[in-house]
Amino acid sequence: MLGAHRNYANQYRSTGVSAAVLEADPHRLVALMLAGARDRIRLAGACLERGDIPRKAKAISDASGLITGLNGALNLEAGGEIAQGLQSLYDYAQQRLLLANSDNDAEALNEVDSLLGEIESAWLAIAPKSP
Repeated sequence: MLGAHRNYANQYRSTGVSAAVLEADPHRLVALMLAGARDRIRLAGACLERGDIPRKAKAISDASGLITGLNGALNLEAGGEIAQGLQSLYDYAQQRLLLANSDNDAEALNEVDSLLGEIESAWLAIAPKSP
């Protein structure tokens, strides 16, 4: 019975996230992607602590996919040095996630979470004002 309740909760959570993404402006979408990547990295760390290696790998894969999306959304021409710097940071984060996955390295997970946290804080600080 508990499994069924969890399944319903997961479906609801997924629907809520999907609705948030559909309604998001570009700035909010980037914020959601950063937050989602960080959530999955923290989940990977918790799974690593519990010894749940398959779930850790899935969480890292999900985080990596979100970072790939963030990297792909960069406009290198319009963004200049800032966009190039973010591209380098995202590439570095991907390398660290690969290491975290292959070596079960919690320190690498923490480093990427911290790095994305700094990017997230800066991104949220430049949020456009609501009309």
